[in-house]
Amino acid sequence: MLFHGTNPTLMNVTHVVFRIGIGLLFFQHGLQKIFGLFGGRPVPLGSLMSVAGTLELVGGALLVVGLLTRPVAAVLTIEMLVAFTKAHLPRGGWPIQNGGELPLLFAAAFIFLAGHGAGAFSLDAWLRRRRSITARIGAVTRRAA
Repeated sequence: MLFHGTNPTLMNVTHVVFRIGIGLLFFQHGLQKIFGLFGGRPVPLGSLMSVAGTLELVGGALLVVGLLTRPVAAVLTIEMLVAFTKAHLPRGGWPIQNGGELPLLFAAAFIFLAGHGAGAFSLDAWLRRRRSITARIGAVTRRAA
């Protein structure tokens, strides 16, 4: 256990709620840019904004299901830092002044996910358990032969 008195089940549940919540919120930004949903306007294909929208759409969906979480979160962290630098920083130095709180908050969330992974309730965890079982079966089979 990380801390005395910490409930591992509660930690697993809050981790999955955090990951899915961040993924769904980010996914919506992709829907705005790519399809013009939720009051957005579709951006021209091939533009830097369409690349951002694609990262948000695909990356958000991958986070929701917990697949390739660490590398996806690392890429999305970089995207958010670029967004802050290009779109917000020129409007003033402080995030509260330049409207950059959201990309920085997403970047912080993605850094957490890049470091901690998807958690117990994810496709990443399921694949890891499956590989572990397959490896054990292979080891037993090799010893028996």
